[in-house]
Amino acid sequence: MKKLVIVLVLITTIFSCKNETKKTDNNEHKSHSTKSVKEKTPKKKVLSPHQSTMAMVGDAHIHIDYSSPGVRGRIIFGGLVGYDNVWQAGAHNATWIETNEDLLINNEVLPKGKYGFFTIPSKGDWTVMINKNWDQHGKDEYDENDDVIRFKVTPKISEDIQEHLEYKVSKTSENSGTINMKWEKVNVEFPFTIN
Repeated sequence: MKKLVIVLVLITTIFSCKNETKKTDNNEHKSHSTKSVKEKTPKKKVLSPHQSTMAMVGDAHIHIDYSSPGVRGRIIFGGLVGYDNVWQAGAHNATWIETNEDLLINNEVLPKGKYGFFTIPSKGDWTVMINKNWDQHGKDEYDENDDVIRFKVTPKISEDIQEHLEYKVSKTSENSGTINMKWEKVNVEFPFTIN
């Protein structure tokens, strides 16, 4: 009988241990928890962000796509962008211009389509080139023989600094407008009409 009592006590002890649950205080539980939220690393600022500008002039939709570098305290023309050298008129890939209508620029017809936009900056007049090869890195594949239109323009010089390169297409009448490129102290602008 003594053995039976011992067995019953053991069985009761085992069952009572299983039913007992450990209670933890909330503070203890919080201190043991781990967070799985990843810390966000700040994104590096893009130095030459992608930009575009467009306008409707009459039935023509004109679109210019470019990367917009900043001055950042540098001498741009005659420094970073050398005089008398072809420049892709932006950063990274060549700047391009697209029109769905024929344009008349400097008394020459620019057929509707998509074109590379290049310049040759100088201390005096600049040369502007609109080229068949719009899809290229920088001026790597620039070929003068692919120019559709090539003309001179006299830039306006300002005392104010335009920090980031900016293009604008502006409507001046129902069938005419201007294309404007402004960066650092230089403003290059030329007119066009719908052909």
